[in-house]
Amino acid sequence: MLMFLFLVLALAVVVGAVTLAVVGGGESAPLQDAAPERLQDPLPADRPLHGTDVESLRFPVAPRGYRMADVDDALSRLAAELGERDARIADLQSALAGARAVRPRPDEPGPEDGR
Repeated sequence: MLMFLFLVLALAVVVGAVTLAVVGGGESAPLQDAAPERLQDPLPADRPLHGTDVESLRFPVAPRGYRMADVDDALSRLAAELGERDARIADLQSALAGARAVRPRPDEPGPEDGR
């Protein structure tokens, strides 16, 4: 009989605690969404990128992997800088080829030699 009274009392305590939690649990609004993780160390905007910038780049993990916006921004920046560098290299190579074509070889007589 004592065990039965203990179980009834325990059941009443549990029902009372659940009732208080549901009814008097504070705000009736649902919990607010947590702020999403953002990229901690984005690529520097004030200077060209270096290999160490790309090596140290770490993207925060989102529920389905990485945040697509962060990855897209980083890849767009890398693509733009690589395009600029490729264009600069092509310009320098064409300038070098032009300079080599204009300069006579040391074994060929030049116009000032008079041969």
